[in-house]
Amino acid sequence: MTQTDVHGLISKEAWELLRGNPRAVLIDVRSTMEYLFVGHPCGAIHIAWIDEPDWQINPEFALLVRKVMLGGVSAHSEGCAPVILICRSGNRSREAGELLLREGLTDVYNVTDGFEGPLDPDHHRSTLGGWRHEGLPWEQC
Repeated sequence: MTQTDVHGLISKEAWELLRGNPRAVLIDVRSTMEYLFVGHPCGAIHIAWIDEPDWQINPEFALLVRKVMLGGVSAHSEGCAPVILICRSGNRSREAGELLLREGLTDVYNVTDGFEGPLDPDHHRSTLGGWRHEGLPWEQC
């Protein structure tokens, strides 16, 4: 069966999938500045979807993910390893996941609450949800 939509899961579910499946890979698609200075999940691989200086979609995004996944489609009987994408709030990672599906990857997830979660009534992040708010392992430079 071919996956037609990016699977959505919240950060705690992503953490459980990573812990339960050693083949799963977490890719942080935020800009380099966000990844380095805001912080990122421990063990996440950084492949920017949109990055400075031009703020254009990375034309090599799918290729770079395939390299991480050793070709993207495994000869292993279990098929492609799960690819879990995370960004600030779940929007860029969903878009990136849609591209990966079009490029033939077959087990793609989006962390819907992202690293920093949604905006609260005061327009602050990391107060209502997200990887960091949930106390999951993260680090910053």
